[in-house]
Amino acid sequence: MRPSRPVAAGLLIDMDGVLRRWDPRVPVSVEERYGLPVGTLRRTAFAPSRVTPAVTGQISHADWMNGVAEAIGEPAAVTEWETYRGEADPEVLEFVREVRAAGIRVGLATNATDRLDADLALLGLVGELDEVINSSIVGFAKPAASYFAAACARLGVPPRECLFVDDSERFVNGARAAGLSAFRWTGPSDLPYLRAALGLTTVSPPPK
Repeated sequence: MRPSRPVAAGLLIDMDGVLRRWDPRVPVSVEERYGLPVGTLRRTAFAPSRVTPAVTGQISHADWMNGVAEAIGEPAAVTEWETYRGEADPEVLEFVREVRAAGIRVGLATNATDRLDADLALLGLVGELDEVINSSIVGFAKPAASYFAAACARLGVPPRECLFVDDSERFVNGARAAGLSAFRWTGPSDLPYLRAALGLTTVSPPPK
């Protein structure tokens, strides 16, 4: 019988889809104005051949967007789309503050470009986290084991004692394979369970 895991001593939390939320109507409205099929912007931008170099630091955010604009043929649409930078989820931000107040270190674990620092400033998140582990700085992106090793090292918490929260099942599985506890985020209704996992409260696991 395996020994039970200790209560998590560190939290790694994803940016997009967890700490930052996006209004899905924004890209749709841009696409409609420029006569683009719905989904064109995200599908083009997040094609692996385009996004991977950007989130591993091989090209800049600007170069990434230039490539998207060239592929779509509507540079103004891309500029308008990327002007919108989402918003911090207030419930998640309050949770992060609560966790840190309890003496638990919190790191932002995100696949991001060199624009991340500017986004954190724009969203009022500077100083809200103990560490920011940006894949474009690390040189490895989730779900690579090397990314999670670097994230835990930066946080100063062994993988076994670290809880990772992400809305991507693929990234959650990658974190588990790297030895972390991991939870797939579905929304603020998950917060009571996460508080319990960090020893802040006691609650039954959410239904699966």
